[in-house]
Amino acid sequence: MSKRLLLHICCGPCSITTLKTLLDQGFEVTGLFYNPNIHPLTEYVKRRDGCLEVAEKLGIRVIVKDDEYKPQEWFRDVAYRENNRCFHCYADRLERTAQIAKKGNFDFFSSTLLYSKYQKHKEITALGYDLESAKTKFLYHDFREGWQEGIETSKEWGIYRQQYCGCLYSENERYQKELGR
Repeated sequence: MSKRLLLHICCGPCSITTLKTLLDQGFEVTGLFYNPNIHPLTEYVKRRDGCLEVAEKLGIRVIVKDDEYKPQEWFRDVAYRENNRCFHCYADRLERTAQIAKKGNFDFFSSTLLYSKYQKHKEITALGYDLESAKTKFLYHDFREGWQEGIETSKEWGIYRQQYCGCLYSENERYQKELGR
């Protein structure tokens, strides 16, 4: 049985133990960096470059969708849905991953979103299963088990480590306390 997998990657640190796990399980992994939610552009570039550094260290290929970095469209998609923005953000990135996986004849697709203890696993998993097809299945794995190792390895390797999920809303939530000073 073939085990080609397209892995949506949100950043370098989240990909380290996720990739190690998948490679250890015998998957032939290709990464996908598609993240129109990341704001600002300078943050997007740092995360993309961190993803590529990890990919080089672990010997995997990455499809980078810089041509699809259109945060204006992402903002329109979540406008007036700010309280449920994560669902729409997950859906956007997983839908694009599933499309590319199907077109590329991958057997599976998954996401490093499943690594973060801050993400909504049940929503991500349900979306993934909804998007699978007869020929391209969603692969669920609770990658949070490698959380601490991923943090330590990213520091050891000097991979850029972000302080918020990626969107403007999460950045504001992260730094809201600064307004009180």
